[in-house]
Amino acid sequence: MVKRTDPNALVAQFAEDVAQQTDAIWRGDHKTGNKHAKRYIATFGKLRAMGDVGRDALCVLLAHERPDVRVMAAAYLLRYRTAEALDVLREAAKGSGLIAFEASQAIKRWEEKTWGLDPA
Repeated sequence: MVKRTDPNALVAQFAEDVAQQTDAIWRGDHKTGNKHAKRYIATFGKLRAMGDVGRDALCVLLAHERPDVRVMAAAYLLRYRTAEALDVLREAAKGSGLIAFEASQAIKRWEEKTWGLDPA
């Protein structure tokens, strides 16, 4: 169980659920994937409630070994760390497949001003 007040534990939970969602999608298990998506969305809510402390903690994931985790963290950090998040997303968008698509969609939504994962 993750302590609500430990940003590092919440960041680890966020990364784990993103990875678990991706793995479930690759297995064709969308039910499990959706369960993990709900978890990382809720975890981000807890981090966001901590303000900049929570967002700063999430920034470590911009350098995570898994591209899916980097891209999801970048998508959530676009408003807070715009330049760094866009760098991660642009690099991932150069590839092919699901992660590249997700990165390009995050960039597109940001440029269209329809992005809203962490409203001000």
